Amino acid sequence: MESLKTFEQLLDEKEELQWKLEEANDTIEAIRNGLVDAIVVNGDKGHRIYSLKTADQTFRFFIEKMNEGAVTLNREGYIIYSNTSFASLVGLPLEKVIGSSFANFIVEECQERYHDIIASAWDEDCKEEFYITNKRGERTCCLVSCNAIEMEDGLSLSLIITDLTSQKETQERLRSQNLQLEEAHERSEQMNDRLEVTVKERTVDLHNSREHFKLLANNITQIAWTNLPNGEVNFYNDRWYEYTGLSFDETMEMGGQSIVHPDDLENTIQKYQQALKSGDIFEIESRFKRYDNTYRWHLNRAVPHRDETGEIVFWIGTATDIDDQKRELERKDEFIGVASHELKTPLTSLKGYLQLMKMQMKNESPLFSTYIAKANIVANKLQHLVDDLLDVSKINAGRLDYLLEEINLRTVIDTCVDYAVHIYHTFSFEIDNKTDFIVKGNSERIEQVLMNLVNNAVKYSTTDKRVIIKTQKIGDDVRVSITDFGIGLSENQKKKIFERFYRVEEKKYLISGLGMGLYISSQIVTTHGGTVGVESELSKGSTFYFDLPLVG
Repeated sequence: MESLKTFEQLLDEKEELQWKLEEANDTIEAIRNGLVDAIVVNGDKGHRIYSLKTADQTFRFFIEKMNEGAVTLNREGYIIYSNTSFASLVGLPLEKVIGSSFANFIVEECQERYHDIIASAWDEDCKEEFYITNKRGERTCCLVSCNAIEMEDGLSLSLIITDLTSQKETQERLRSQNLQLEEAHERSEQMNDRLEVTVKERTVDLHNSREHFKLLANNITQIAWTNLPNGEVNFYNDRWYEYTGLSFDETMEMGGQSIVHPDDLENTIQKYQQALKSGDIFEIESRFKRYDNTYRWHLNRAVPHRDETGEIVFWIGTATDIDDQKRELERKDEFIGVASHELKTPLTSLKGYLQLMKMQMKNESPLFSTYIAKANIVANKLQHLVDDLLDVSKINAGRLDYLLEEINLRTVIDTCVDYAVHIYHTFSFEIDNKTDFIVKGNSERIEQVLMNLVNNAVKYSTTDKRVIIKTQKIGDDVRVSITDFGIGLSENQKKKIFERFYRVEEKKYLISGLGMGLYISSQIVTTHGGTVGVESELSKGSTFYFDLPLVG
């Protein structure tokens, strides 16, 4: 059994070890600073000297300052040189790194591959990725580049260790992004496939829809067409070609306008362009030339088709042959005119005889006087109806002519108000007519318009018996308005109220008349260069008005 060492012996050993440690530290520092070109390593086979042939202080300073780890191994795999970067990587002091086996810093699963690489590195340069562990067991992926270098006593192996952490993180991000890109690409391809299927289905649907539309359009009795928002026609149905005798190219070359009667052309184009601009429904009656050069009346109507944003995509139009109805209406108007003239003569005679009877029976029974007065009232109503029928026939024949002269509208209105107050004594009239307005017109016809509007206001007012008559200047026109507080009009009724023979039908109110008064009034105002209109709300009354251009 080995005897125990004395305190002095232990103290001597400690001093010796302390001296060796200081010597080793000095050696390491000298190597790091390039102060020595060779070192002596005590190995299994005794002391061996290692030196670099081209030991250069500048080179060693560069190696020391590298971010990458740099180590030199001997044949047994021991580290005979290391820079501080590698020592920092493994988390050890430099003095503990030098003299250690490099294999100690390679993780277990990489050991076999490490030894294979190191064995081949003595013959040819190579590089490989390994996981290097530090003193805390943390792993760092590094690229180890190996190349043999010749030293004074033989070959050594130089290793450059590059930390791949940031690169791996970047690669991982790239891999993740690539995966996301691949997923997005896959979704895109799926969406594209679905889109292609949808487009094919929609194309088939669109084709079927167009064919269905053409089938319907070609089998209706009306002429039909479609046009683009700019007015260009891009489709006519078969009725168009049958009626005009033209092909599509001939129609495009000649223009659809060549089919419209010259007398109707200007008004038709004006309304068509106005509809294209405003987006409102286009509707007008005009004559179309047939293949045999004869003209027939058609009711033209086009409505816009809009997309989900409200933009007009195209227009769908129809032209309905109304020539036979027009002829019948002309014959009816002719009959009305003839009948009115035929009625006018005996009616005048009847009124004359009633006047004579009234004069002869002045002192006779009061009962006969009452009968004669009632007969006169009926005769006057009949006279008004006949006069209206005559006016309608004149309007339709374009013969509603009368003398126009400068008149004071205030005087005409005051005269009409006097009549109205006398006739409708149960109504109250509020008058706002204090300004002189000079217009060019016919006083009798303007009186007729005013009395028609007053009569209309009275007829449809059953509870609130107020009528307001007002004049006011609007731009270069004067507006005359008649306001009542009667039954009012719906939106649909307002659109039709100035049509001839149109009457507002209300079950609660039985109103007599032929529905011609407002139609005649609108035509009279039109021949004066003015316009008529109405503002109304159901159960709240109406305001009918007409505007006439002022003189000067």
